[in-house]
Amino acid sequence: MATPSVNTASAGAAVIAAAARTKEERAGKYLAFHLGPEEFGIQVLKVREIMGIQEITAVPHTPLHTKGVINLRGKVIPVVDLRLKFSMEEAEYTQRTCIIVTEVGGENGTMLIGAVVDGVSEVLNLSAADIEDTPDFGGEVATSGLLGMAKVKGKVKILLDIDHVMTHQDLKELGQLLH
Repeated sequence: MATPSVNTASAGAAVIAAAARTKEERAGKYLAFHLGPEEFGIQVLKVREIMGIQEITAVPHTPLHTKGVINLRGKVIPVVDLRLKFSMEEAEYTQRTCIIVTEVGGENGTMLIGAVVDGVSEVLNLSAADIEDTPDFGGEVATSGLLGMAKVKGKVKILLDIDHVMTHQDLKELGQLLH
């Protein structure tokens, strides 16, 4: 019985093409912000608004990283502190602290979520060559919320996939806040 042959050159080329396509898809404009000394980026297409910190109405029985809700032109928006979401030390809000209102895709469509950050710095225009794949940190470190690492002016910025930073459970809980 003949064993089916696999053209390994074609299979290898397909894997390389898929990786290149992914890098090209990640290229584009990113809003750079920081949490403490760490610098991050979110795709500009996911950002709806940047606003200064304002009064956040706390909601009982929510996770620690969910700060509450704000009223954005008549629409109630849940707010998450990214420092706490990423298990970083809580910091006092300053004049540079802001809320990035993002559009996050979930099972039930998209929803607006505010993300509290220490400050925004710039909009980066990244090419595929500027972006490296996320390193493998071992099985115990979840990297699904990371698009990759950007090399900018000798520094590394962590590129976030905001749709995956907010887990299915987060979105479910935040959606319940609004209903």
